[in-house]
Amino acid sequence: MASFPPRVNEKEIVRSRTIGELLAPAAPFDKKCGRENWTVAFAPDGSYFAWSQGHRAVKLVPWSQCLKNFLLHGTKNITNSSSLRLSRQNSDGGQKNKPREHIIDCGDIVWSLAFGSSVPEKQSRCVNIEWHRFRFGQDQLLLATGLNNGRIKIWDVYTGKLLLNLVDHTEVVRDLTFAPDGSLILVSASRDKTLRVWDLKDDGNMMKVLRGHQNWVYSCAFSPDSSMLCSVGASKAVFLWNMDKYTMIRKLEGHHHDVVACDFSPDGALLATASYDTRVYIWDPHTGDVLMEFGHLFPPPTPIFAGGANDRWVRSVSFSHDGLHVASLADDKMVRFWRIDEDYPVQVAPLSNGLCCAFSTDGSVLAAGTHDGSVYFWATPRQVPSLQHLCRMSIRRVMPTQEVQELPIPSKVLEFLSYRV
Repeated sequence: MASFPPRVNEKEIVRSRTIGELLAPAAPFDKKCGRENWTVAFAPDGSYFAWSQGHRAVKLVPWSQCLKNFLLHGTKNITNSSSLRLSRQNSDGGQKNKPREHIIDCGDIVWSLAFGSSVPEKQSRCVNIEWHRFRFGQDQLLLATGLNNGRIKIWDVYTGKLLLNLVDHTEVVRDLTFAPDGSLILVSASRDKTLRVWDLKDDGNMMKVLRGHQNWVYSCAFSPDSSMLCSVGASKAVFLWNMDKYTMIRKLEGHHHDVVACDFSPDGALLATASYDTRVYIWDPHTGDVLMEFGHLFPPPTPIFAGGANDRWVRSVSFSHDGLHVASLADDKMVRFWRIDEDYPVQVAPLSNGLCCAFSTDGSVLAAGTHDGSVYFWATPRQVPSLQHLCRMSIRRVMPTQEVQELPIPSKVLEFLSYRV
C-alpha cells in the first residue's frame, strides 16, 4: 500500500482555475441552519446541474447555459430567487425536453439527490423499460431527492412534475444513487442504518432492504456495470454488496473513523472512500486491498487520535471520468486533486465550509457545495491519457482482479493492469 502525505510546501502545487460561482441569495433574518448544500449532481447526459440550495429547494440549471453565463458575465452569479419556481404538483408539458432553469420545492430539507435516466451510461442489461403508471420514454430524465423526514420524491426534470413519493425510511435519507445501466433501480442510504432498493419502472416498488450497518449510513455508490454497490457509514464501515443477489460481499477494513463518501473509478477497478480520519483510501474492491492512501494531515494521526483532527476531516471524494484523477474536499478549507500514480496533490483550490463535490459529465469541471447553499466550480487537471491507461481501463471494465491475475502475461504488465504500480 502506498501512503501519500501532503507536501509541506504547498507553493509547489498548482492552483486550480476558478470557472464560476453560484451564490445562494441571503434573505434578511435568514436562518443559517437548513441552508446547507449537502449534495450536487450532474445529469448523466450533461444537460443539467442540480444542487440543494438550502431549506427545501433544489435548483436545476441547464449546464451548457450555466457555462456560457460564466464566460459572458464573469465567475460570480447570484441565483435568482424570482426564476421559474415549480411547486410540488405543477407541470408544463409544452416545454418538455427543453432544458430550462427552475426551482423545485421539495417540502422538506433536502439531504441528497441523484439523476436517473432510462438511457444507460454504459452497456445496458435491461431492455424495453416501461412504467406501469406512467408512459416512460427513452428521453425521460428523473431527479430523486432524499428528505429530512425520510421520504424520497421522484421528479420529472423537464416539467418539474412530482411522479412518485417513496415512503419507508424512518430517518434522514443521506444519499441516493441510480444504477448506471438504465434499469431505473434506485438505492437510498439512511440514518435509520439501512439501504433500500427501489424499482422505479415498477411504480417505485421497494425490492429489498440491505441490512448490516450498525450506525448511520452516509453514502452509497454503484459500480459502473451496476453489479456491485458500496455503502459507507459511521463506525469505520465500508461494505460491498452483490446487487444481483442482494447479499454482502465483504467488509473493507482500514479506516479509523466514520467513512462519509465513496465513489468507483469509471472502469470499476478502483474504489475511493473518504473518512473523518483525514484520509482517502483507494481500494481494489475485488480483493479488499488498500492500494493507495491520500493523507490530508502530515504527519498522519495515529489510530488512537484519528478522530481528533477535526480541522482535517475529509467530507467528500469523487473519481474523475478519465480514471486518473480523484478530488477530495476537507475541513482545512482546501479542495485537492490527486493523480492515482502521484504522491501529492497535483492541484488545489481554496474553499471554506465545503460539504460535497462532483465532477461534470465530461470531467472538465469540479463542482463543490458549501454550508451556505452556494456552489463553486473549478477547471480540473487535464491530461491526455496514455494508450496504456486506455487499454487498462478497457480491460478492467470487463475483467475483475481475479481474472486479470490468471492471465499469462509478464508480472510488470500484471501489476500495471492491477493498479499496483
